[in-house]
Amino acid sequence: MAFTETYRDPQLVTQTIQKIKDIITKPWVIMEICGGQTHALMQHGFDDLLPQEIELVHGPGCPVCVTPLELIDKGIAIAQQPDVIFASYGDMLRVPGSEKDLFSVRAAGGNVKIVYSPIEALQIARNNPDKQVVFFAIGFETTAPANALSVMKAKELNLKNFSMLVSQVRVPPAIRTILSDPHNRVQGFLAAGHVCAVMGYHEYLPLAAEFQLPLVVTGFEPLDLALGILETIRALENGKNEVINAYPRGVIQEGNRSAQDIIEKVYKTCDQKWRGIGTIPDSGWKLNEDYTDFDAENRFDVGQIQTKESEVCISGLILQGRKKPFECPAFGTLCTPQNPLGATMVSSEGTCAAYYRYQRK
Repeated sequence: MAFTETYRDPQLVTQTIQKIKDIITKPWVIMEICGGQTHALMQHGFDDLLPQEIELVHGPGCPVCVTPLELIDKGIAIAQQPDVIFASYGDMLRVPGSEKDLFSVRAAGGNVKIVYSPIEALQIARNNPDKQVVFFAIGFETTAPANALSVMKAKELNLKNFSMLVSQVRVPPAIRTILSDPHNRVQGFLAAGHVCAVMGYHEYLPLAAEFQLPLVVTGFEPLDLALGILETIRALENGKNEVINAYPRGVIQEGNRSAQDIIEKVYKTCDQKWRGIGTIPDSGWKLNEDYTDFDAENRFDVGQIQTKESEVCISGLILQGRKKPFECPAFGTLCTPQNPLGATMVSSEGTCAAYYRYQRK
């Protein structure tokens, strides 16, 4: 506990921010990819504490937010079918589909259960052999090993009533898409420590070289974020285009090889739709040929889904870092956590939810 408290020490954070102020000489735009980091930055008031030369923009680092509308509508269609138990993390239940959300399905009598892990969904399948149990397997690289393990276990147990609706996304291709956009203003990145704990950061090295900018791996505590920003500014001011690990207590360059081996056994790389952004090449994982029997999209007839996004919500621009939540005309009025128009207002890691909760601007 004492070790954790060190990274929450206000004096150390203040000293680190002063170091940033001492070395900065010009304006810089920094993007944090992870929604958990966005909430931490807003919660601790970094946008007010940092020197005015630094602009923080917020990337698409919320798995709930980037799950494509088409897949949410498919999940709703599956959950409405008889003899189906649809298992999902709680955040997903309130994400708007084209016409309704999973909470609405549950309120209308659908068997929608909130779970905290895919293994819990697997146990539900074992306990209910007369039901088809579908787990909504969303997430970045951090959730992929556990999701993959659940499918491996289901195959080992020969469970015929368990499947996954998969929306597994990868960070490096999303960074490439952001940097390739002609409207891009980002000059440095804070990379998510928990993603890099699984995958390492070797995939970021060619991005730093190609796009000539620094990427700094950092954690989630206030001091972690301050140190990550300090390293980013130091690299920018010195013209260094490199990957810096400012989170060595949790990350090594090669990552967790055991977790990566599990991912490689179950998944294969695919093009992936990101809500509000579009299709990003090679940015997703789907079940490989050995596990296609556990793919809910193959098991259920949901191929003819027609989607419709809100005409008011600008979450796509927010996810790309091109707009801030307070620039949306619906923010805090038509769109609130109680009545969200888009996923960025629903999720515990959503940018709009962070601005609303912490009353930023």
